[in-house]
Amino acid sequence: GALAAYALASHWLMLNAAAESWAVAALCGPLLLLVLGIAWKRRDALSIAGSLLLLVVLTLVAAHGGTKDANRLYVLQHAGIHLALAWIFGSTLRAGGTPFITALAERVHRSVTPAMRAYTRRLTAVWTAYFVAMALLSGALYAAAPWSWWSLFGNVLTPLSLLLMFGGEHWLRYRLHPEFERASIVQAVQAYRRSPAGR
Repeated sequence: GALAAYALASHWLMLNAAAESWAVAALCGPLLLLVLGIAWKRRDALSIAGSLLLLVVLTLVAAHGGTKDANRLYVLQHAGIHLALAWIFGSTLRAGGTPFITALAERVHRSVTPAMRAYTRRLTAVWTAYFVAMALLSGALYAAAPWSWWSLFGNVLTPLSLLLMFGGEHWLRYRLHPEFERASIVQAVQAYRRSPAGR
């Protein structure tokens, strides 16, 4: 429900208020608040401080007139979502932490073998790198290519690449590790909803 409301609000904002000074805060603020909330639950002082700093920067940008450019707002939203996801996944790779996908596997499977732990740690790192790469590509295309290229990337290639990542990983996992217990996408989604990031 919250994601649907955010998507609808973003669509309305892009069409009706992209030039308003508060638009960038309305678009990116919820992403930062999500990251801040997860960091707070994890008691991650560094991430809390970083999130608060970014909220201050966002407030200053809004106070000084925003972006005045609907296209820039699209790019900020696209890159912001991917950077938030990169943080959610990547911050669990710190020493002593449980990698994000390992935590999901622990909720889905009856037992998690050492091989599964190693695989899910690597997979968490791969997803983190994917999200960072998408954010960097988004910014690079906006800065150096025609808007039509960014639009193709943001609206068509981004969801296709996500499907390819899911499908390719699913195919590769059972080719490399046929011994792994099988799990459906529904089970994975339910596990995510029970995780701290999904609440």
